[in-house]
Amino acid sequence: MFQIGTVKIESPVVLAALSGYSDWAMRSLARSMGAPYTVHEVMIESFVNNLKDRDKTRRHLMVTDDDHPAGAQLMGSEPDEFAHAAVRLVNAGFDIIDINFGCPMKRQRGKCRGGLHLGQPELAIEILQRVRDVVPPSVPVTVKMRRGIDDSPRSRDQFFRILEAAFARGISAATIHGRTVQQKYVGPSQWDFLKQVRQQFPNNTLLGSGDLFTASDCLRMLKETGVDGVTAARGAIGNPWIFQQFNALMNGEDLPDAPTVHQQRAVILDHFRRAEIIYPDSSAVRQLRKFCLRYAFWHPMAATVRDAFIQVRNATDWHRVLQNYFSVDASGQYPVLADESQTEPAAESASLHEPA
Repeated sequence: MFQIGTVKIESPVVLAALSGYSDWAMRSLARSMGAPYTVHEVMIESFVNNLKDRDKTRRHLMVTDDDHPAGAQLMGSEPDEFAHAAVRLVNAGFDIIDINFGCPMKRQRGKCRGGLHLGQPELAIEILQRVRDVVPPSVPVTVKMRRGIDDSPRSRDQFFRILEAAFARGISAATIHGRTVQQKYVGPSQWDFLKQVRQQFPNNTLLGSGDLFTASDCLRMLKETGVDGVTAARGAIGNPWIFQQFNALMNGEDLPDAPTVHQQRAVILDHFRRAEIIYPDSSAVRQLRKFCLRYAFWHPMAATVRDAFIQVRNATDWHRVLQNYFSVDASGQYPVLADESQTEPAAESASLHEPA
């Protein structure tokens, strides 16, 4: 257990904010399978401020009794917009407000967002201060950062300047991704940098991020870097079992067997049921297809099942795949990813929510 401000987190592996993925359906499923804390997919501050109470957008502010603790992540460029959006998210019921200085996106309308704020410390610190000022003291504010814009000494200095200012202004925790903004998702995440940050801030709550594709990766990052927790991102897509798997390893047990075909089917159906609560039928199918391309890797006929899910266009197609490939039980397998590109279409590089 560790704490983010006043919020107790029961296990060190939490679900990261994943654009286009960590909607209420994914977050609630992860919670039901052992995730101690989940974060809503990143939202642009102006998008939050312009949200109307409509069926198609209400899901963005959805927090149920079973979701707590739940975080909401904000990204943008305007301190005033950040402040107003943070208050709205608190009023919606989110327990923690997370500020995104980690997304490696390009400028939008000539303004910096996400990780680009690491190159302008004054504005980054102002955003942190404004959000902390307007959010009730009982609600923690956290920040997600990459290790800098690039590997230059100036970028490193700016990173530590922002992080030191964040903690001095009452930011409760920081999640550090071990790549630079310039790297995007190319090359390995530098876990040694997380260890350096831990050494410089021994008494602050730190979470690590980057290259966490399995429960074993999560445990190894905790041991090698000394961070308090880690954020499962791409490694949690189509793998809600990662939280149970980690808890087993943390308790000194062997890695559990891969879920059987029928166990996989039960989770996929549960995920679809949750998606139907927040999406129209056609949208639910499109959303689930992205996940099913990853669920397929657990199946003993992984390539065939993945190809079948790729062809899905409607609910009838989707149920036909389940009937054809998940009716007969069999042992599952741990995913064998041909290359890291198969884990790429998620993370923070996916589509971002703009005002509707």
